[in-house]
Amino acid sequence: MLFNSLEFLLFLPIVFLLYWLVFKNLLRAQNVLLLVASYIFYGWWDWRFLSLIIASTFLDYFVALALQKNDSSLKRKYLLGLSLLGNLGMLGFFKYYNFFIESWVEAWANLGITMEVSTLKIILPVGISFYTFQTLSYTIDVYRKEMQPTKNFIDFAAFVTFFPQLVAGPIERASHLLPQFYKKRVFDYHNAVEGIKLIIWGMFKKVVVADNCAFFVTKIFDNPEAFSSGELFVGMVFFAFQIYGDFSGYSDIAIGISKLFGFDLMVNFKFPYFSRDIAEFWRRWHISLSTWFRDYIYIPLGGSKGTLGFQIRNVLIIFLVSGFWHGANWTYVAWGLFHALLFLPLLLLKVNRSHLITKSYGWVDFAKISFTFFMVCIGWVFFRADSISDAFLYLIHLFELKSLGLSLFYSTNANLMIFALSTLAIGIVSIQELVWVIKKREVPKLSTYGALFLVLLLFFMGSFKNQMDFIYFQF
Repeated sequence: MLFNSLEFLLFLPIVFLLYWLVFKNLLRAQNVLLLVASYIFYGWWDWRFLSLIIASTFLDYFVALALQKNDSSLKRKYLLGLSLLGNLGMLGFFKYYNFFIESWVEAWANLGITMEVSTLKIILPVGISFYTFQTLSYTIDVYRKEMQPTKNFIDFAAFVTFFPQLVAGPIERASHLLPQFYKKRVFDYHNAVEGIKLIIWGMFKKVVVADNCAFFVTKIFDNPEAFSSGELFVGMVFFAFQIYGDFSGYSDIAIGISKLFGFDLMVNFKFPYFSRDIAEFWRRWHISLSTWFRDYIYIPLGGSKGTLGFQIRNVLIIFLVSGFWHGANWTYVAWGLFHALLFLPLLLLKVNRSHLITKSYGWVDFAKISFTFFMVCIGWVFFRADSISDAFLYLIHLFELKSLGLSLFYSTNANLMIFALSTLAIGIVSIQELVWVIKKREVPKLSTYGALFLVLLLFFMGSFKNQMDFIYFQF
């Protein structure tokens, strides 16, 4: 079920009214309702894949209870291994099986050896990368004795499947979200209003910014050699805003919906395109994933401790794993490696934490922001391209600078209209976020009049008729 669908516009009010009117003051009933609603929400896409998320839920629920009962270091490691094997095994099979088979065949073909290996028609379950990491945070934290396991299966299942953030994050930690299912929730009018404003802001970024930009992004990336350097540059920038509007918009909607039900989710984006270097970008982009990798992979590997060689190794591992997490294609690995190469100079010069706090922004800061944004856009070309060769083809034509013409965007009245709407929407988001950055806000905070203005823009500039999936559904 899509947030930007008519089905969800009917689904959400029904669940909301049942939650606060019928089951008010009934904590257990509310949790059961959330669990059932989450299964409906997820099963709406394909009910068969409910079996995977249910299997993952049962596995980690019982593994955590067993971890609590066992003091043996060896047995605890076996139990954690069982959780890792079960969850990552399902993720690996559905997401990477065909990729590894095809890469194996291609590698032998490059040596002149033809291999006939059949692949399966495997459908990637929506959100499997997100809920797998979310439930793994639970077993790992219990293994580390950083939290106590819950004995209430409903509470745990509701945590794993919580529908606002189930399929595209934020990737919540068990230590943060699970305890919220234990406590009585009281309706808070102010919190609900802030939630609605976040939903409006997120919907604007998705429907108006991302979906309008996608119109040109698809045309340009499908056939880059047919367009001028100017059009390729705009296509690259438009994709940067498409993926940001799409993904951060989803997170804003998820956080806003959660507020309606009395839950608090972690902030997943902090205006990342106003970062002054790539290290700051990753402290502002997809925070729930980057901190997950930091706490469960990077730090256990040694983090920034040890010799310089070990530090470089750890950085390369974390960025390559991050790229591979996004999808079964070498383009994502190349994207991760590109970001690692941008990060390493900061590490070597020991300036990777130089932008943790900012008293004010000057012209030098905005020059750094422009350069960082441009480099991030270059990385997005690898992320969006179908293959590494396609990405290099795109960049070669971009930097040839043979023509800076923009005829694509005014070749028809429809193109001109969509280009104008896209540019206007990008401008609104950029100016609004610049204001929040200067005011040192951590999260979006719309005024009532601002929210009403966005509703009007949604009505005139967006449409529910042409629903587009969120990009991160495929991850």
